Amino acid sequence: MQLLTLPPSPALATSIRATAQVFEDPKSQALLAHLQQVAPSDASVLIIGETGTGKELVARHLHNLSARRNRPFIAVNCGAFSESLVEAELFGHEKGAFTGALSAKAGWFEEANGGTLFLDEIGDLPMPIQVKLLRVLQEREVVRLGSRKSIPIDVRVLAATNVQLEKAINAGHFREDLYYRLNVVSLELSPLRERPGDILPLIRHFIAEYSHRLGYGDVVLDAEAQRKLVNYAWPGNIRELENVIHHTLLICSNNLIRVQDLHLSKLRIERQEASHTVQDDSADARLQQAFLKLFEEESGALHERVEEALLRAAYRFCHYNQVHTASLLGLSRNVTRAMLIKIGELVVNKRRPAQDGQGVKVVNLST
Repeated sequence: MQLLTLPPSPALATSIRATAQVFEDPKSQALLAHLQQVAPSDASVLIIGETGTGKELVARHLHNLSARRNRPFIAVNCGAFSESLVEAELFGHEKGAFTGALSAKAGWFEEANGGTLFLDEIGDLPMPIQVKLLRVLQEREVVRLGSRKSIPIDVRVLAATNVQLEKAINAGHFREDLYYRLNVVSLELSPLRERPGDILPLIRHFIAEYSHRLGYGDVVLDAEAQRKLVNYAWPGNIRELENVIHHTLLICSNNLIRVQDLHLSKLRIERQEASHTVQDDSADARLQQAFLKLFEEESGALHERVEEALLRAAYRFCHYNQVHTASLLGLSRNVTRAMLIKIGELVVNKRRPAQDGQGVKVVNLST
C-alpha cells in the first residue's frame, strides 16, 4: 500500500486538510498513474476535489517526484488572507509600501524560487490579484508591492480548488485566461464515498497512528463497526474519517472499537431532508431549492452577487426599461437607476444623448 502523509505540525490538529492519502481503490490507482506521468515536467497542475480529499498531499507528491524535490515546497491558502494583504503575501513588499511595512519582505513566490508553490483554494483570489498572478506566470518575474524592480523567478505552480472554476468564470468571478494558464494538467480527486477501496486502509492507518499517540496497545475494530465505517458516505472525506477515528479511540474501552463507539455526522442526511421538505412547484419553492444548491456550491459575498444577478436579469427581461424594471422588482425608479449605474448597466455620459447599445444604457445628464 502506498501511503502519503503530511509532515508533522501542531496546526494539523485543527486543520480541515487531509493528513493521509492512499491509492488502493481503482480510481485512486488511476489517479496515481496519471500523477506519476506528469510529475517530472514543469507544467502547471490544477488539482480539483472536495475539502478533505487530500489535494495538498497530491501536490506534495507531485513535487517529490519532480526534479525540484530538493528545493522548497511552499503551500499557501489563498483564502486565508484579506484582499489588502494577499498581494504582499504572494509577491512581497518593500519597506513603507503600506502602513505597518517596517521592512522589506519577500513574497511566497520568491520563497519558493527553484521549487514548487502550491496555491490552495485558488478560486478565492480577488480579481485584481488574478490579473497580477497571470502576469507573473507569463513573465516569470514578480514585482514587490511598492517597487518597480522586477525579480526573476523559477517556480512551478500547482493550484487547487474545491469549487467548479467553470461556474466561477461564467459568473465573472474568475479569469478564463488564468484558468487555462493553470489548467495545463488537471487532476481530479474523487470524494472518499466514490473510492470505497481507500476507506479501510485509511481506517487502519489512523487507528495505528492515534493508538501510538495515545500510548495504547493493539486496537481491534469489530466487524459491525467496520461495516458501518465502510458504508458511511463521508461528507467530510479523509479529514472527517481521521476525526471520527481519533474520537472513537478516546471513548472506546478494552482496546475494542464497537459500533456504539462511532459518532458519525448527520450533516448529509439533514441536507437531503431539507432539500425534500418543499414538494410544491411554487416560485418560493423553486427559489429555496436554487438557494440551497447555491449555498452548497458557493461561498462568500452571496448577498451582493445574488442582488446584482437579480437586477441584471430583471433589466434584460424588461428590455432595458428602467420604469418596468423598477415595477417588476418593487423598487422606486431612482433606486433602480442608482443600482444599475453601480453595477455598470447604466453609463453616465454628459456629452451625448441617451441611446441603447450592447445592453448598456447611456444616460444623458446634461439637462
